[in-house]
Amino acid sequence: MKGIYLLGIDIGTSACKVAVFDREGQVKAAATGDYPVYYPREGWVEQNPEEWWEAVCQAIREVLEKGQIAPEEIAGIGIDGQSWSAIAIDKEGKVLTNTPIWMDTRAQEICDRLNREMGENEIFAVAGNSLQPSYTTTKILWYKENLPEIYKKIYKILQSNSYIVYKLTGAITQDVSQGYGLHCFDMHTGTWDLQMCEKLEIPAEFLPEICSCDTIVGTVTEKAAQQCGLTAGIPVAAGGLDAACGTLGAGVIHPGETQEQGGQAGGMSICTDSYQADPRLILGFHVVPGQWLLQGGTTGGGGVMRWFEREFADYERMMKEETGKSSLDQLNEIGEKIAPGCDGVIFLPYMAGERSPIWNPHAKGVFYGLDFSKTKGHMLRACMEGVAFSLRHNLEIAEEAGAHAEVLRAMGGSANSLLWTQIKSDVTGKPVEVPASDTATTLGAAILAGVGVGFYKDYEEAVALTVKETRKHMPDPDKKAVYDRAYANYLELYRSLEHMMK
Repeated sequence: MKGIYLLGIDIGTSACKVAVFDREGQVKAAATGDYPVYYPREGWVEQNPEEWWEAVCQAIREVLEKGQIAPEEIAGIGIDGQSWSAIAIDKEGKVLTNTPIWMDTRAQEICDRLNREMGENEIFAVAGNSLQPSYTTTKILWYKENLPEIYKKIYKILQSNSYIVYKLTGAITQDVSQGYGLHCFDMHTGTWDLQMCEKLEIPAEFLPEICSCDTIVGTVTEKAAQQCGLTAGIPVAAGGLDAACGTLGAGVIHPGETQEQGGQAGGMSICTDSYQADPRLILGFHVVPGQWLLQGGTTGGGGVMRWFEREFADYERMMKEETGKSSLDQLNEIGEKIAPGCDGVIFLPYMAGERSPIWNPHAKGVFYGLDFSKTKGHMLRACMEGVAFSLRHNLEIAEEAGAHAEVLRAMGGSANSLLWTQIKSDVTGKPVEVPASDTATTLGAAILAGVGVGFYKDYEEAVALTVKETRKHMPDPDKKAVYDRAYANYLELYRSLEHMMK
């Protein structure tokens, strides 16, 4: 039977998402698979890649059954994943230890030492990114210094999507969009810099050969097919970074187009056709050939609302059956009743340290402006506004770096909130367009496979067929004026507290 669908797999922080799409980008079926995040020590944030694979297998089986899809109908598989993993495998492909994930900051001392000894500018000149503990680079060196017995057994270091590619096909790969996690990756040329490998003391043999994101690197093996319910022989693309695939799935493929991230993490990705690096931001290759993404990556995105709902929405969860509304929908209604600016309540959304543009792994979340008149609604809306302020902060730094965003294209679960999306538009002063927010990332991964197998002739055709705008938010000038004052206070609040966040 001819393949008529594409399968997209997204390895997120809290769960994997699997979806099957037709040629027009319509979701035929979707499922998620949960797995834990481990916090063994202060600053340590880990996951077990083998638990990712178990969740992926379960979700694929569920999708095929739910959509009544025969495995033979799948024309290709694309995979995206979270950034900055350091999955150490031996020659048999066994995972040697849990991988620190993008929120992990245990390697701060190694970063400080390398920046001091090698020089921040020398590292930045090659990598286009400042050396920070959340990147893959110093996680490898941390293994060497702290897990020497495991380090001796390392055959390759994989990223999140390349590990799932390996489990499906047996191919060991490194796609170009995930290269930015290693500071021996030349951001100008998209190749490994062997001299920098030596200087950083990262063995070049640990690093798989770099390939384009839409390259078909292998096909599903008999073993993988038995584990996940597919059929052997389905083509699998190399895939890419989740934010980059989400950017593609939101229709951002031309210079100046911008994706606004609303998953667990927040931030933005501005598409550019030239090298535009700034040490305060993040630069990586787009999954679309010939393009870069200048990114702002924050720890406080949709994860802030997940935390708030978990800790403060017992009543809303209890009322779900009676009201017929989810706890998140009820929280949105509560937040709508509070005026813009939250009557002076400000929230710093640094819930796992902070990445760009302040790069402080010790930064903390802060509520400021509470008094006896303030309510849960004030705190809730302040969370939304704080995340929007962090987005604006990154956009302003990008402007200074020469990258201008005209319109934001929102993706991720946060884009389902009309209130939150409007707040982001009002805070930034930019229009926000919303495509199919829940599926942008998996759609982007699927498009990579679609281009790779010839399902689409190119990215222009793929985006024209699959990306549909569902709504558009325009900024309110009056609210923008209120937010301008609140944003100034937001920036001053961090500046005033920074000396305590060490």
